[in-house]
Amino acid sequence: MKQLMTGDEAVARGAYEAGVRHASAYPGTPSTEILENLSGYEEIETEWGPNEKVAMESAIGAAVAGARSMVSMKHVGLNVAADPLFTWSYMGVNAGNVIVTADEPGMYSSQNEQDNRNYAKAAKLAMLEPSDSQECLDMVKAAYTLSESYDTPVLLRMTTRVCHSKSIVELGEREQLPLKEWVKNPAKYVCLPAIARKLRVNLEERMEKLAEYSEKSPFNRAEYADSKVGVIASSPNTSFP
Repeated sequence: MKQLMTGDEAVARGAYEAGVRHASAYPGTPSTEILENLSGYEEIETEWGPNEKVAMESAIGAAVAGARSMVSMKHVGLNVAADPLFTWSYMGVNAGNVIVTADEPGMYSSQNEQDNRNYAKAAKLAMLEPSDSQECLDMVKAAYTLSESYDTPVLLRMTTRVCHSKSIVELGEREQLPLKEWVKNPAKYVCLPAIARKLRVNLEERMEKLAEYSEKSPFNRAEYADSKVGVIASSPNTSFP
């Protein structure tokens, strides 16, 4: 079945189809509609956090406990959630976790501009960047496979144009997944300095594997037209002046 959806609606649908059980967020344009739409799926427990840090930690807790989770916020909100984000990247996941950052090139409803792709580099985690609503759905579903295959939270970087523009989306069925077993493992989830130093080594090894995956990813593609001009792009409204 096909349906006309905004990017935010498609992200929510992708989470539903991927078997997500828990979603948290802090409201802020252009990300607000993600959790609003997620709340319409009875299979997903949804909650607003009092701030982005709490919303992030709620999603982290769900993923550690064995439930696929999502947390969403606007670009400046990721600054508030950066403390748990960086350590979460060291720890890795149990069930898959996707973090949605909705950036605001042009400052249509924000106090500043920032390019949150830099958070993926700084925190050393995987990132996907959709260019339309179909890619929003497809990349969310792929992100959970990526998250669990490479033991990493995944950053989904949106922009205002992608969040609020509409395009046709091909809908699928929900993947029914059992909760993953939680095993007590202080060497993975307790980031005291002696443990974190070992996890840092694992992090670099993971980045090498992710670099290999990126070279083969179906989302990296070349499109040829009748032109001698080459353009390298990731999504509409993605750059800053």
